Amino acid sequence: MGGNGRPFQYLIAFWVLFLSFKGWGRVGEAKVVCKEREREALLHFKGGVVDDFGMLSSWGNREDKRDCCIDWRGVECDNHTGHVISLDLHGQPYYVQYLGGKIGTSLAELQHLKHLNLSWNQFEGIVPIQLGNLSNLQSLDLSHNYEHIISCENLDWLSGLHLLRQLDLSWVNLSKATHWPQAINKMPSLIELHLSYTQLPPIIPTVSISHINSSTSSLAVLDLSSNDLTSSIYPWLFNLFNISSLVQLDLFHNDVNGSIPDAFGNMTTLAYLDLSHNQLLGSMPDAFRTMTSLQYLDLSHNDLNGSIPDAFGNMTTLASLYLTFNQLEGEIPKSLRGLCNLRGFSLSYNNLTGRLENDFLACSNNTLEVLDLSNNRFRGTSFPHLSGFSRLKGLYLQFNQLNGTLPESIGQLTQLEVLEIGSNSLQGMVSANHLFGLSYLLYLDLSFNSLTFNISLDQVPLFQAQFIRLASCKLGPRFPNWLRTQKSLEELDISASGISDAVPNWFWNFLPNLYWSNISNNHISGTLPNLTLFPYVFVMDMSSNCLEGSIPQYVFTVKWLDLSNNMFSGSISLPCGITIQSIWGSSHLDLSSNRLSGELPKCWDQLKDLTILNLANNNFSGKIRKSIGLLHHLKTLHLQNNSLTGTLPSSLKNCRDLHLIDLGRNKLSGRIPTWMGENLSDLIVVNLRSNAFSGKIPLSLCQLKKLQVLDLSRNNLSGTIPKCIKNLTAMARDQSSVIAYPEEKFYPGFSLLFDNLLEASEVLSTFYIDFTRVQWKGKEVEYKETLRLLKSIDISSNKITGEIPTEVTDLVELVALNLSRNNLTGPIPLAIGQFQLLDSLDLSQNQICGGIPNSLSQIHRLSVLDLSNNNLSGKIPSGTQLQSFSASTYEGNFGLCGPPLSKRCLEDEDEDEDEDFSYDIQDEANNILFYGNIVLGFIIGFWGVCGTLLLNRSWRYAYFRFLNKIKDRLYVTTTINMNRLQRNFQS
Repeated sequence: MGGNGRPFQYLIAFWVLFLSFKGWGRVGEAKVVCKEREREALLHFKGGVVDDFGMLSSWGNREDKRDCCIDWRGVECDNHTGHVISLDLHGQPYYVQYLGGKIGTSLAELQHLKHLNLSWNQFEGIVPIQLGNLSNLQSLDLSHNYEHIISCENLDWLSGLHLLRQLDLSWVNLSKATHWPQAINKMPSLIELHLSYTQLPPIIPTVSISHINSSTSSLAVLDLSSNDLTSSIYPWLFNLFNISSLVQLDLFHNDVNGSIPDAFGNMTTLAYLDLSHNQLLGSMPDAFRTMTSLQYLDLSHNDLNGSIPDAFGNMTTLASLYLTFNQLEGEIPKSLRGLCNLRGFSLSYNNLTGRLENDFLACSNNTLEVLDLSNNRFRGTSFPHLSGFSRLKGLYLQFNQLNGTLPESIGQLTQLEVLEIGSNSLQGMVSANHLFGLSYLLYLDLSFNSLTFNISLDQVPLFQAQFIRLASCKLGPRFPNWLRTQKSLEELDISASGISDAVPNWFWNFLPNLYWSNISNNHISGTLPNLTLFPYVFVMDMSSNCLEGSIPQYVFTVKWLDLSNNMFSGSISLPCGITIQSIWGSSHLDLSSNRLSGELPKCWDQLKDLTILNLANNNFSGKIRKSIGLLHHLKTLHLQNNSLTGTLPSSLKNCRDLHLIDLGRNKLSGRIPTWMGENLSDLIVVNLRSNAFSGKIPLSLCQLKKLQVLDLSRNNLSGTIPKCIKNLTAMARDQSSVIAYPEEKFYPGFSLLFDNLLEASEVLSTFYIDFTRVQWKGKEVEYKETLRLLKSIDISSNKITGEIPTEVTDLVELVALNLSRNNLTGPIPLAIGQFQLLDSLDLSQNQICGGIPNSLSQIHRLSVLDLSNNNLSGKIPSGTQLQSFSASTYEGNFGLCGPPLSKRCLEDEDEDEDEDFSYDIQDEANNILFYGNIVLGFIIGFWGVCGTLLLNRSWRYAYFRFLNKIKDRLYVTTTINMNRLQRNFQS
């Protein structure tokens, strides 16, 4: 028993000995007392600091707070001397908890300080140069002080920090530190340097810089990212300090341009190289073949072209290769099959082609975690089998030309968290075997393929996805029941998926948790239930379905709401005096093309962040409320095709950001207000057609220099066309304002880095493309994407009088001009031929007189012309252009003549008679000449021969002797031949 108790005795003895040592330690620690001078320096520093979060609450003069070495937060002292050797007062990342104020010079009293960390705070002012007196300092971190509110005009003070090994001044404003390279070169012990986001001035290559002998010989980490550095960094980088020790180089997000220098090949010790987000051109150099130590290479977001070098296959230690957003071509080189340590591989947004063979990254089967080949032109008759990539977490193949079916082997990628293969040409069936076994799946995107889901009602996926995009896949006709199991869903897009079913009740239960939902372009029926508020819903698109019933108030908390093209009915109301709770603020509201009725809401101030308001194609009545003027951010207002009455509220002039206002096809009356031209200077489209507006066209409309579409047709306007119309300069210049503007939409994105899945929820800017309906070639046509190319004026069907002002011809970029059905008089402007881009011209049913100008025939693009029912006269100018139109173009002008009209002009008939008379005279002259020549020929021929024989005797005798010889020869020849013939008959 004694033997069994001995180990226990040993244990007791060891425990007593441990407590003794612990006591001694405490005694020793108690002997270390904070130096009074240093304690006072720290308190003086605290006095200049703004500490809203109580980070320095443990610092003070009370008895329990006097020892800075034991009780004070962030202070560390030497155990033997009691001197402060470390001061770590970093704030919480992203400024959850931070210090403010200024960095006091009293810190220079801490002469034994080795480590100083003041990062992630909001210090302001200038970095005290007295920090250069801290000669024992080994690490200094002033990084991430918010928005460059702390600055440093020069870095000369760094030369006194001979022992400094780590320096991080990221986010410190160094824009005035022009000699920063020289200062860095004088730091012999520096190993790690971070100067990102410091607004570093570019290096100016001078003789003085080129002859500096750097004492920085051991630098291993150099971070100069996110500055405005140019290619002038290269000489300093390659020549002014020893690059043989450099392990990490980060030049991300600068202005470095030109080709990649071959000198990078000399950096054989580099393990990390980031040249992304620059302006690099040309092909990638073969010098990379010597950089065999590289583990991380990022050349993305440049303008590199050519093919991926085979030399990349020599970098066998490479773990991450990012070449996205370039102009690379060709196929993936086979040499990359030898990269056995590859974990992240991204070639997205290039022009790469070829087929994806099953073994194109064969050696990295057991290491690859992220594969991104999206937005290229890869093709294949079958989807690549990737079942061997056992560690794959992110697969991005969207926006390629892959076809064939989705193999069930995709279900063997058991570690997969992101599957994004949308916008290809895949077809065939998708079953539970493909997807439901991927228990880690968070992001699923199969959208815009021809895939058909064949999943029974009782099959349940193992995953809990956060984002599901299945747009244009065949999910219907039943609403997919398996979605009800996705309790963590944040985004759902099942638009245009062939669903013809009622919305199940369970869908409404998790709808409030969806940041983004899109079930548009289906045949989904049902009503919106009266749920609680949607304060976190960012986008809800239920357009183009068969939903009906009333629209509850809670949906107006959604930032981007589209319920258009449904069968909703009843009125809409916004609560007055009660603030709608929404963390986003509604910016896009589209309730168009429904059956809504009643008056417009009174309290528009509840939606004061609106930029897009579309209530068109409903049955709204009554007046436009004055409170609509509280929508100061409004850019688009669509109220057309309703039954609105009354005048335009003057408060609308406060909506100074309006680009488009379409109030057509209502019953609005009164005068067109002058403030429309005086206050709404950004207007590009004004459509007031088919109302009851009266009075004159206000001269102030001529101030709309950005106006491209003006439609005042079908009203009761009178007076004349203002001559100042020439001031609509957007219709006179070869420039088009883009009638599209960015909208912020919540977009959850993912960034997979090795073994961590980082959710990168961000707000991206997408573009809302505006539209309007314009009377074009006799039909009302909707213009959207091409609206920015349209420049037109339509004042038809009014009571406009006077002449067409010649100033209108200065609008040389006009594509369509319609002044028909008015009381216009006078001639067509002679300079109308200046409309070289005019495609449609309608001046019909007026009292325009005079002739058609010849210049009109020079408008070669003219495809629609109507001059009918006027008082035009004279001949239609000749030319293929005007004669190509039908006679109806000119009918009703009794003074017009000439083709294509059947009526001939008088001058044409006179010309015909003159031509006939001249033809008769010419015929008679030809006959006289003909017979005269015959007589003259006879006379000359007869008397030329006979006259000569009568007058010359010798010729006469010779002539008759010649005739006698001919007669005798013919007689003898005839007689001989007759006798010969007679003998032949007798024989």
